Amino acid sequence: MILSAHQPQYIPWIGYFDKLQKSDCFVFLDQVQYKDREYQNRNKIRTKDGWMWLTVPVASKGKGRQGICDISIDNGFPWARQHLKSLKTCYGRSKFFQNFHPFFEKIYSRNWQKLVDLNLEIIRYLLKELSISQDLYFESDLRIVHKKTERIIEICRKIKADTYLSGIGAKAYLEEEKFVQAGIKLTYQNFVHPVYCQQFSAKDNDFIPNLSILDLLFNVGTDKAKEILK
Repeated sequence: MILSAHQPQYIPWIGYFDKLQKSDCFVFLDQVQYKDREYQNRNKIRTKDGWMWLTVPVASKGKGRQGICDISIDNGFPWARQHLKSLKTCYGRSKFFQNFHPFFEKIYSRNWQKLVDLNLEIIRYLLKELSISQDLYFESDLRIVHKKTERIIEICRKIKADTYLSGIGAKAYLEEEKFVQAGIKLTYQNFVHPVYCQQFSAKDNDFIPNLSILDLLFNVGTDKAKEILK
């Protein structure tokens, strides 16, 4: 059984769903330490001038080391209204935006308190749209006690997975020999970013990769997005 794991990100990029789809089960690492300037509370969308961040403000300053599951949203700033406005401005004329607009209008009308709840609600919706139905687990439910490489091995053992699919970036810090010792096969995601018809792009060399998967969905729609992911 192939297992993969990742922090619950805000409107993740295409590679996130590629890794999830190539696994038999997926674990949300909701207890790992929250880090600023990563993708737990922000992601990129395309604009007419390039790209921009959509960032959910969080109340983490001065609170020390917090797990992602403990991070509160700073609702003193009208971030939700601005995110919906940005999506409308950047994608309102894209072919499939209206298919998804009602969901995001509803999402941004709710009073979210925890970042993890917002992220998971959006991820679950996107998984349903993409017909990805792998078994989902939460690190917090598994009562994981180890850190770093041992954390992943403990997760695999608890779920009885014999293969761990990792993002290629983790090759720099995973201790591969420990997987060998544990009898767990370690493989790395081989993701090649697709090029598709993108809003504001006049030719292929104008294409901007590594954006939120919303860019793919708004531009090509659900059916084509499923084809591209496969």
